[in-house]
Amino acid sequence: ILTILGNSAVLATAVKRSSLLKSPELLTVNLAVADIGMALSMYPLAIASAWNHAWLGGDASCIYYALMGFLFGVCSMMTLCAMAVIRFLVTNSSKSNSNKIPKNTVHILITFIWLYSLLWAILPLVGWGYYGPEPFGISCTIAWSKFHNSSNGFSFILSMFLLCTVLPALTIVACYLGIAWKVHKAYQEIQNIDRIPNAAKLEKKLTLMAVLISVGFLSSWTPYAAASFWSIFNSSDSLQPIATLLPCLFAKSSTAYNPFVYYIFSKTFRREIKQLQCCRGWRVHFFSTDNSAENPVSMMWSG
Repeated sequence: ILTILGNSAVLATAVKRSSLLKSPELLTVNLAVADIGMALSMYPLAIASAWNHAWLGGDASCIYYALMGFLFGVCSMMTLCAMAVIRFLVTNSSKSNSNKIPKNTVHILITFIWLYSLLWAILPLVGWGYYGPEPFGISCTIAWSKFHNSSNGFSFILSMFLLCTVLPALTIVACYLGIAWKVHKAYQEIQNIDRIPNAAKLEKKLTLMAVLISVGFLSSWTPYAAASFWSIFNSSDSLQPIATLLPCLFAKSSTAYNPFVYYIFSKTFRREIKQLQCCRGWRVHFFSTDNSAENPVSMMWSG
């Protein structure tokens, strides 16, 4: 519910401000699309299976669920990586070039992200890697347990970890460390904090917001990645079901955090949310006198 409501608000404000959106903000919209896509395509089936105490739909729904999870997960990771790289380029560029990232370039980048994610999601369907149920039985993902005795599966998971997890994560960390060093040096050159330009303060706030979004995502998925990597080299029976269930649930919670970060750090987002009164502040007033049929009940929606 938090994922759908929060990211729907992000998309609604983006549509309302579509003509004012800057190029990097398109990546924020893409991240919201990936989060809400994961919630709509996966969570209802997982919740129904949890109530059923067993997976619903058989192998077909299991493959569908795992494919959607892999697609949107890789898309989110690569979007965060692209956000970090763009923030690094903007921070380290000259004033004359800081706002020169054209929207067409970001559109091409977003298209590449989706195609790249779709490619990795399809590979298990064509024979490189496998999809299968989680050890606790009410969710599906990449069949990690098959990889410790399968060269095909092992090569896939190793390649996927390097190209979809390790390298993007290292890129994110390196970019934000570079930004932090750049900001630190810039602030050292300014002795009086009151003389710090507003643009520099805004840049620092945007960078902090992007860092928190990345930290939230990586922190949510790290326990799941660790449990999954463990099952590559060890039998899935070596982990209790609860030890695989909790990291899986924690990873899925990553889709709900971002709107709260936007709300805390973005005055524009707070202002737009307050203006979206369609879901609150509506009042219904009923007017009737003397039981007269000529005076119909009137409904006034205000807000």
